[in-house]
Amino acid sequence: MTSSHESKKQELPPTAWAVLGLLSFPGERTGYELKKWADSSLRFFYWSPAISQIYAELRRLEDLGYAASVRSGPEEARAKRRYAITDAGRGALAGWAADTAEAGPPVLKHGLLLRIWLGHLAEPERLRAMVGEHLERTRGELAAVREAMEHASGVPEWTFPTLALRWSERQHLAELELAAALLTDLDGLSEDRREPGRQADGDAPTPG
Repeated sequence: MTSSHESKKQELPPTAWAVLGLLSFPGERTGYELKKWADSSLRFFYWSPAISQIYAELRRLEDLGYAASVRSGPEEARAKRRYAITDAGRGALAGWAADTAEAGPPVLKHGLLLRIWLGHLAEPERLRAMVGEHLERTRGELAAVREAMEHASGVPEWTFPTLALRWSERQHLAELELAAALLTDLDGLSEDRREPGRQADGDAPTPG
């Protein structure tokens, strides 16, 4: 590998590795098929890149020699480009996956909790309604996770994706429990703490 390619390898963003990871399973896939698979697997525990991101990363991976593509012939009504991982790509991906130093800590960006944090500016009933909406969305996501698990069940090549989905199932169950507890906490607030716009006395609640 040239020094130029080595430099590009080191600069690959997580999205590129995720797309290459999707290609590491048997078969060739179009960008659209990769997007569908990301929506039914990656999004439950990481995120799902936009279709434009997927195609941008596929071009980058081809430039590095980590992926290769072939265009469909005249037998298909609409021409499609299918992608597959190369030996160089599989080797690079295996090295990246084994590098635990690059994994980093989990990052939580909880939009609902940000609004709860600003609850002194909101009506208590609106806060409760937001938590209720979050519960409904989470139940829907849990059902989608279980559907994906059922689809992957018994397929040897999907053993490890199934483990990730099983973790995601537990995470969604925990999220339901946490949201229910949050509702209880909101109900337990005293009336003076729940007054919209009420300002607390003293400094911000930070240590030191």
